[in-house]
Formats: sequence, C-alpha cells, structure tokens
Amino acid sequence: MSGGARLSICATLATFLASCSLLPLVDRSAWLLEAAVLLTIQAAVGAAARRVPLARPLTIAVQALVSLLLLTLTFAREQAVAAIVPGPDAFRYFGLLLESGGDDVGRYAIPAPVSDGIRLMLVGGALVIGLAVDALAVTFRSAAPAGLPLLALYSVAAGLSEGGADWLWFVLAAGGYLVLLLAEGRDRLSQWGRVFGGTGRGVGSTPVADGPGAATAPVRTGRRIGVVALGIALVVPLALPALDGGVLGPAGSGAGSGSGGGGMISAVNPLVSLQNSLNQPEDRTVLTYRTNAEQSSEMYLRIVSLDEFDGTTWRPSVRSITDVPSTLPNPPGLGPDIRRTEVQTNIKAADWYTQNWLPMPYPASQVRIDGHWRFEEVGRTLVGDRGQTTRDEQYSVKSLVVQPTAQQLANAGRPPERLAREFTKVPASLPDVVNRTALRITQGATNNYERAVKLQNYFAVDGGFTYNTEVQAGSGSAAIVRFLKQKEGFCVHFAFSMAAMARTLGIPARVAVGFTPGSAGGDGTYTVGLRDAHAWPELYFEGVGWTRFEPTPTRGYTPEYTQDDTPADGSSVSTAPTESASAATSSAQPSASESCSAQQRKEDGCASTAPALVTGGSDDGPPLGTILLVALAALLVLLVPLLPLLWRLRVRALRLGSGGRTDAGVAGRTLAAWQELTDTAWDHGIAPDDSLTPRGAAARIVLLGRLDAPAADAVGRVAAAVEQVLYAPRPQPASGLGDDVRRAHAALHAAVSRSARLRATLVPRSAVRVVWALGERRSRFTAGLRARWGAGRSRPTGQES
Repeated sequence: MSGGARLSICATLATFLASCSLLPLVDRSAWLLEAAVLLTIQAAVGAAARRVPLARPLTIAVQALVSLLLLTLTFAREQAVAAIVPGPDAFRYFGLLLESGGDDVGRYAIPAPVSDGIRLMLVGGALVIGLAVDALAVTFRSAAPAGLPLLALYSVAAGLSEGGADWLWFVLAAGGYLVLLLAEGRDRLSQWGRVFGGTGRGVGSTPVADGPGAATAPVRTGRRIGVVALGIALVVPLALPALDGGVLGPAGSGAGSGSGGGGMISAVNPLVSLQNSLNQPEDRTVLTYRTNAEQSSEMYLRIVSLDEFDGTTWRPSVRSITDVPSTLPNPPGLGPDIRRTEVQTNIKAADWYTQNWLPMPYPASQVRIDGHWRFEEVGRTLVGDRGQTTRDEQYSVKSLVVQPTAQQLANAGRPPERLAREFTKVPASLPDVVNRTALRITQGATNNYERAVKLQNYFAVDGGFTYNTEVQAGSGSAAIVRFLKQKEGFCVHFAFSMAAMARTLGIPARVAVGFTPGSAGGDGTYTVGLRDAHAWPELYFEGVGWTRFEPTPTRGYTPEYTQDDTPADGSSVSTAPTESASAATSSAQPSASESCSAQQRKEDGCASTAPALVTGGSDDGPPLGTILLVALAALLVLLVPLLPLLWRLRVRALRLGSGGRTDAGVAGRTLAAWQELTDTAWDHGIAPDDSLTPRGAAARIVLLGRLDAPAADAVGRVAAAVEQVLYAPRPQPASGLGDDVRRAHAALHAAVSRSARLRATLVPRSAVRVVWALGERRSRFTAGLRARWGAGRSRPTGQES
C-alpha cells in the first residue's frame, strides 16, 4: 500500500473516531454509520483525484463537490435535479433543515432526538471536518495541523456532553490523531533514507544508518511518546479542580432552563428535561399523586404552554416571571357563571425525574412548594430558578375543575383584541393547504365552538387518522402537509396541527404539554409514567378561558363539553384513570383509560417519541443568495488564517518534488532546493542576504541557526550543489537535496522557541514573496499598457509621414 493511500485511510479513521464523541449528544447512533459511508466515499474521491493527478486546490474542490452531491442525495433528493444535483430548491431546503436543527439543539436536552435538522448537522459537520483533515494530512502532506479540525469536533462534543464517559471519546479522538501522525511519520521515514537508514530517492544512494533497527527506532519512539502524552492528558485533569455544569447542565443559573437572570423566562421547550427519559424502553414512574377530585379524568398534569408559532415549530414565549404569590390570580377569561370546583392534589416527583417546569393541574389557584420557584402568569406555570428542579419534590396544588356547557362555549363573545392578536398570529410562510383544509372541515359551523369541535372530530374520529408513534416528525414546510396527507402521527402532530388550523380560523390557540391523569392504584394513589406524557391544544373562549380539546385518536380523555356533537359509537368517557399507556404495549384491547374514540389504543405512548414536530414551514426559507453568502463567509473565516500555511506547504512540496533529468531540469531542481532552504531559514528569523555566495550564506545559516553537525553538513551539501550549478561547466546532479533541506528545516525548527515555531508555521515570513510577485506582475502589466498606449499614439504620426 502506498504512503498516500495509508494516510488517506488514517485521516478517514481519525475523523470517524473523533465523530464518535458526538454519540452522547443524540439518542440514536445510526447517523454515524451514514457519516462513515460518506466519509469513505469522500476519501476515495480524493485518492482518485490525487492519482490522476489533479492540482491540490482542484482535488479539494472535487471532494467538496462530491460531498455536496452526497448530502443532496441523502437529505434533499426530492428537491434536487435528478435526485442528486442541488438547485435553488435544494439549497432552500438545506437552509430550512439547518434552521430547524439549530432550533432543536436549543430545545432538547442531551440526548436529543435525531431530527432531520440535527442529522444534517451531524453528518454534514463530519464531512466538513473530514474534508479539512484529508486536505491537510493527505493532499498537503502535513498531518500535524490536521489536529485542529479534529480538536474542534471533539471540543463541541465535550462542551455539550453531560456523560461520565468523556474520557473514552477523548481517547478515541486522540488515538485517531496519533495514528494519523504515525502514518505520516512512517511515510516520511520511507523517503528520508539518508537520515534514518533507508534508501534515498536518488539513484545509487546507499544506506547510512548505524544498524538495521535505525529506521524503525524513530517510529517506536514516536509511539511511546504518543502513549505517554495520551496518558498524561487523561491523568492530569483528574488532579485539577472540576467545574460543575455546562451550557446544557442541569444546574444552570437564572430562571428556567435558560440563562436568564431570574426576571425573564427563556424560550426553551419544557420537554427539554424530559428528553433524557422519554425514549427509555421502560415506562418509569414520573409522578404519584392523591386528589379529592370526583372525576380524575380531567386531572391532566400540565407543564407549560407553547404559544409562539413561527411556521416551523411551537415554543414558549419569552415572558416575565415573578415570585410565586400565595394565591394565584384568577384564570384569564373565566366568568362567574361557569361551573367550577376547587380540588386539592398532593404530588410527589420521582427522585430521578429532573424537570425545570412544575407539572400541576390547570388552572391552579394555589401552589405550596419549597425551593426556588417562579411564576409566569400568562401560561400559569411555575419554573425553577437558580437550578431548581422537580427531583424528589413534594408539593400541594389547589386547582379548579372548570365545567362549561356546550351552550356557554357556543355563546362565547369576542376575545380581547390584544389576546386575539397574539394567539391567532400565523406566519406568512404557513402553507395555504392548512387554512383551506380548516375551512373545508368547519364548513357549516356558525361559531368558534362548533368549528373547534369539528376540528377535534376530524382528527380524532372522522378524518381517518391513525395514531402511530413510529412516524418521523419531519421538518420544513412539507411536515404539516405530509401529516395531513398521510394521516399518521402521534399526539404532537395532532395538537400542533389543530392549534395551527384554529389560528387560521381566528380562534386563539396554543399547545399544552404535560401528562394525562395516569393509572389508579388500590390505595387511592395515582401513578403517572413516561408513556403518559402528552400534548394537546388549548383554545380560548371569552367567559370560559383557555379550554382543553383532545384531537389525538385513542389518547387522553375527550372533554364532556365537546361530546354533544361527537358521533356516538358506543364508547363512553372514563371517569377515573386506570391503566397508563404503558399497559397498552402488551395488549391491543382498549383499556379503561381510553377516551370515547372508537379506535383502539395503539402500542406505546405519546411521549415515547421525541415531540419535535416541525410544522408549517414554507418553501421560501432563507434566500439562496443569503445561504451562499453565509457559506462563503464561513469558508473565508476558516481559510484566510490558514492561507500562509497552505501556500508555504504547497511551495515546499513543489520545490522539493522530483525534477527533470535534463541539465536544465537538474539545475532548476537544485536552485529550487536552495530557495527553499533560504526561505526556511527566513521563516525562522534568518533573513536572506543576497550579497553572500552560496557557501557564505550556508555558513551564516549554520551559525545563526545554531545547527548541529548533521544539519550543518546537510546545508553545506545543498550549497555545494548550487555552486556546481552556478559555476561548473557541466554540473553533476546531486541526490538527496530534498532530504537535506528537510533535515535543516527540522534542526532550525527545534532550535527556536515555541512562539517562533508557531510563527514560522502559521505566519511564515517568506510568504511576503506572494506580495512581491503580485507587485512584479502589476508592474509588468502597467508597463505593457504604457507601451501599447505609446505605440498607439505614435502610429498616426508615422502614417502622416
């Protein structure tokens, strides 16, 4: 196997191992296999381009183009030309996916569900890092700087991960980098025969090593150094003080799960703290409670409402929070003539359940709980402050069981203008099919109550929808359209879609998330499990307030005030919670906890799938020009600081590459090696002196560079070869000049300080030759223009004569 192929394999392996550090951030690992396949194809394309051979920048461009085609085929084939060629629609779709992925990253805790947006960020990020590593380590033959993108990839994972196995991901990422360095070292050793005992590249060169083990000794030493360094990196941090928390740590400061200072509540999805548990295979108990309510079917334990709809997803608004009052304000919109009963519920949270939002019945009128809790009035929710969570909390809640009649809801007046404006707002990007479908469903309704009931029955009974937790939530503008067409989904799909439709009809709407009442025990205690997590829409009716509806078939409990217009099918409403949704996983028969819908409860619960439905985006998305400008700006930010380094690597490779066999070719190769030697010395602080002879310049480099005897001999051999070219009638070709220059480079690099080494690598002084070359070209161009201008002006004079 050639050295280039070995390096390419090691670069791909290093990227793959570093990408493994992202595994704890998401709940599934299938994306890693997908990334591995695409990385392999990307590396193979690079190897083929180098074998042609193509110019190095062109090789990288070909790899980038193939990577874009692969991403298009994987993520945007429906929007692409011939399923693989990205066009404007595909780029807009990529923009929507990235926007959705960014929202999901901020919304979910670790491990987050692998939505389409997050998957694109993971796989696309691995490809970008893989391209950078392959370009540096293989195309430019400089493996050391390739550690920077690998470090960037690992740092992202380390900064977000909360697990205790961070050391394992570090070992994998560092091990991959060490393998890459060793592969490059072995490749260099195979060429540095005169230095380490192998055969040189020149014809007739002979080994000069002290023994047969000299060639492998540096490799063995490098392995030992790598293992020792890796061990130190693992052991030393254990002796250092640890910093608790993190950007997504459970004990953040400020109110809620965001980073506010206690006066505002951050717009973070309340299920962020549930996500670590919702995807567990077992239905673990989250809460237990006792209540004096007569009908516990209405004992939905509400966490918070999602009232901001941007066309892509629903989320809580950023609102002010205050201290929890002794008695909570009256629920907004609830009139005195509506029947209500105050009940008390004592709730105990599990010792493993960590949630920043407090589950409680709606609407609560009084909450007694210890700890740092704050009150948000619009959503009537309590949120933990300064790291406060529900873990092992015991609290008591007084709440109202509101029981309006269908007639009272039908006679509801117009909502306040401010409330209607805020809670009926829909973005212009919402697909028209949402409003058209809502109008078709509610045709014939004479008031908002009838419209709401028709919407509920369309999803729960009449529309032919199926409850299925295996359906992907999807993202982008097509998600809600796909749901309405395929008619399959889980509670989040139904709640989000009904709320969006209600808003298009002018009915104030929002989405609530929390838990259904759970299952009753023999001692009067009710148990709420993970699979009882649920989402439902709340619609506002003046005089009644925010009112719950249940559009999800076979889930939850259909409110009594909506059943007058619901077709009778022999089912009845449960008056007490019985078996939780987890029991439904072992039986296809309806349980006592089912609603009045005719469909049987399906396996698993609503919360067993990450509630990350992205609804109602549009095909507009970010403009193509904006996407291209942002991508170009990001590329410039990454590449501009590395341009001197990349230019220097390219020039060094050209100067020390194989030359021609003619006299002119030998002379050119020798002078190029001398130029590289003097530029290398210049990069390390020894400015060139053109007044000196090659022998004098070599002596100056040896003296100022404090070179050892082997390196000084190497510099002398290069100078002697230059003198042969300059002064001998028939110069004799010298072999091993590239090896001599590399040995001198290594000695100069080792003799200077760390800062000088960094400057010589990242900001080489000899890079000023680019500016000089551009200046010379500009001068020649200007002189040519002047000559042409002068000739043009003198021509008429010649004609007249």
